[in-house]
Amino acid sequence: MGFKKKQMLGFGLILLFLAILLSFMMFTLNNLKSSMTEIVENRYEKVQDSMEIRQLFSRSDREILFAANDANKEERAESLEIINENHSLIESKIAGLSGTLNKVKAKRLLKEFETQYASYSITEAEIIQKIKSGNSSDDLSSLMDDQREKRTKVISTMDDFKDYQEGVMKDTLNNSKQTYEDMIGFVIFAVILSILVISVTVVWMIRSTSKDLQSITKVIKNIDFKNLSVVPRIPVRTNDEIGDIARSFNDMAESLEVYNQKEKDFTEKISEQNWIQTRVADIATMYQRIVDVEVLADRFITRLAPMMGASLGAFYVKRGEGEDMRFIKLASFAGDGEDSGRREFRMGEGLIGQCALEKKSKVIEDIPEDFQLVTTGLGEVSPKSIAIAPVVFEDEVVAMVELASLETFTKLQKHFLNQVLDTLGITINNVEGRMEIERLLKDSQAQTEELQAQSEELQSQSEEMQAQSEELQTQAEELRMINEQLEERNRETEEKSKELQVAKLNLEKQAEELKLSSKYKSEFMANMSHELRTPLNSILILSEMLSDPNDSKLNEEQQEFARVINSSGQDLLTLINDILDLSKVEVGKLEVVFDEMNMSELPELLHRNFDHVAKKKNIDFKIEKDKNVPDIFFTDEQRFQQILKNLLSNAFKFTEKGSVSVQIKKADEENVAQWIQTKGASNWVEIKVTDTGIGISKDKQKLIFEAFQQGDGATMRKYGGTGLGLSICREFAKLLGGWVIVDSEEGQGSTFTFFIPSMPEGFKNAGEALAASPEVAAASHDDSAAPFDGQEEPDVVIMDEENQNKAKPFCNKRVLVVDDDHRNIFALKNALKHEGMEILTAENGYECLELLEKGNDIDVILMDIMMPGMDGYETMTRIREQSKFENLPIIALTAKAMKGDREKCLKAGASDYVSKPLKLDQLLSVLRVWLTN
Repeated sequence: MGFKKKQMLGFGLILLFLAILLSFMMFTLNNLKSSMTEIVENRYEKVQDSMEIRQLFSRSDREILFAANDANKEERAESLEIINENHSLIESKIAGLSGTLNKVKAKRLLKEFETQYASYSITEAEIIQKIKSGNSSDDLSSLMDDQREKRTKVISTMDDFKDYQEGVMKDTLNNSKQTYEDMIGFVIFAVILSILVISVTVVWMIRSTSKDLQSITKVIKNIDFKNLSVVPRIPVRTNDEIGDIARSFNDMAESLEVYNQKEKDFTEKISEQNWIQTRVADIATMYQRIVDVEVLADRFITRLAPMMGASLGAFYVKRGEGEDMRFIKLASFAGDGEDSGRREFRMGEGLIGQCALEKKSKVIEDIPEDFQLVTTGLGEVSPKSIAIAPVVFEDEVVAMVELASLETFTKLQKHFLNQVLDTLGITINNVEGRMEIERLLKDSQAQTEELQAQSEELQSQSEEMQAQSEELQTQAEELRMINEQLEERNRETEEKSKELQVAKLNLEKQAEELKLSSKYKSEFMANMSHELRTPLNSILILSEMLSDPNDSKLNEEQQEFARVINSSGQDLLTLINDILDLSKVEVGKLEVVFDEMNMSELPELLHRNFDHVAKKKNIDFKIEKDKNVPDIFFTDEQRFQQILKNLLSNAFKFTEKGSVSVQIKKADEENVAQWIQTKGASNWVEIKVTDTGIGISKDKQKLIFEAFQQGDGATMRKYGGTGLGLSICREFAKLLGGWVIVDSEEGQGSTFTFFIPSMPEGFKNAGEALAASPEVAAASHDDSAAPFDGQEEPDVVIMDEENQNKAKPFCNKRVLVVDDDHRNIFALKNALKHEGMEILTAENGYECLELLEKGNDIDVILMDIMMPGMDGYETMTRIREQSKFENLPIIALTAKAMKGDREKCLKAGASDYVSKPLKLDQLLSVLRVWLTN
């Protein structure tokens, strides 16, 4: 009888007994299943639902007690939301239970619970309504007592329902246990009988097959697992399943022998790869701290030649462009003085020049007889193999390497050479970049000195123009008085009326001259702003790039130089902005927007901006805010915060020890009225900034509110500053309808008081604000001045908490930079190229349109506004006239940051607007928005 028949007979008997056993077990298990289904799916779920209803009910009860007694406004709202959610869940659970009950008593208990819970819900709704109305816990006491009584009834009914369901479940469980015990008895009997039958069958099968298996086992034991190159075979004596096992084993033995050979080949390749990686890492380590290309060339060829087994080598670097381009030898290995290879060659000249032209490596093994000999101490030997390879960076050959060896270069050495040269191009570019950065740093320092000289000239011209403006204002006031006198005399005689008419015409003429003078001043400030911001833009961008420790290749000292340049540029930008702000106030072109602000957040804002300044100077900093100060206040929040920051900056600046404090309280309108008109304000706030600093004498307290003025020359020399801060504070305060005064004694510290009204409706025009402000407050009251001025930026670093996306959306994006200033183009080109972008440039609108017509697949345009020929406005208008460029992002860049420029740019077709000097992070953020959209 064959093995297969033996197996079928034996397993047939086993399956017969198992079928009988399983039939009875299935019958018994069906009974158990019915009982357990009754318990789990019916009774247990009903008990579980009742428990969940009770938990939701109890949680709602706790939340309503918490909302009524202890919760604040936000917690109360959260508690009421939880109560509503629980109410919905309870009604859903009740509906689910109602559809599954099949017992009369259970239905009766659930109906009783529904009725009681509905009554409880009505009381609960009344309590919630009173809580929302703001009633106290005492007002809710009667409802809460009613709620507790109904809650007790609801819980009691639910407990009765749960107890009933648990009792039914217990009876069903007892019946299931009895069925289970009966089944266990039968199973024990059937298992014993099955074991006996199966044991007899298995013994018979084992004895008949053990002989053949022993022969197989003997062969397997003789296998040498340490050497699988030769595996013994099992002789095939039968055609049954045992014979099939023997044939399968023989096939497996053959596969193992093949696998063993492949494993040896793989191990050899891994060893070669490790050899390559180790030497590539060694050369990469050598690149560190190399800042000169000649040093790089010498070290590279000296290190590479021994690794390649070369006996002779030369390193050439590309110099020049176009027709003047050639490759110059910078280093050699084992060369014989001046005769060690060619000094230079052109692209395509000779075999090495041809390799450079084709950008391909070449290995020569048939060496000419007149080739350079390898020189040793004993004589000269001809090489057997020559390797010529280009160094490529961004698809451009930047260097060439040639090696000669006394042995033929192996495949492993050739692969190693290719991997080393892949990174060498980047290293050469980085080293040349460092050399270029050092040159740019020197140029940047020279530009900074030139810019400082221009800034001093601008400040002098601004002072002269301010004096002229004051003189014209005086003349206008005199003419107004003359006009009033003439109107009074007009009633006396007609002749005097004619004289009055002549005087009036003269007055209008001078007023027109004053207006024209203000216009010229405004245009002058705008143009000077453009001329200063344009070079300042490139200085700030380049110095920011150089000072970045993550990207810069400069040493720490050079990075510090770049940070000093950037800091000086930022100080100069602050000065330019202050002068522009003051000029805008004087000509009435500074916009103020009255809107709602939260006064309760003011102490936290001041702490965040000045706590670390106080800590640095070891000065106490305290802020007090009265409870009666309204939380909602209507003013221009930006100007309001700038006034407070300027006042606090002065306080910290001129305080060496002691404290600086801020007191915020609701102002007495009668007290405010002695300084300024109070008509039209809903309420007033008084903010006092007190310090224990150097103070100021009485005779200087009016002077310091004038532009470019400080307490005295010694103060300016010791503490620095431009003398604009307090002038801007008072001018901004006037625009907001408020006023700034001071109380100070020299050596005793100072107290600045800032009065500001809440104006829900704002001012209909700027004249209302100016009419409310006193021009003679300082002269009429001795307490109306300030200690010292100086619009110096405080030592405040407000960190930008943007969760920046570190992914690079700029890679392979093509940007067109349109600017007539080569310094800006250079700065933007380097900054954006560093982010992985491709840069195209145009110097005016005509070149921009020409590049777009050529179809260069531009992703975004950076458009300067002030350009010769065709300016930015006209260029953007012409671009938008073409439908194919309707959605092309255009970002306008301008240094002439005057009122209305942004709206004018957007109207001309700009997608966004950024003013110069550019902040690199701001520009990249705007680009990220438009490129990702």
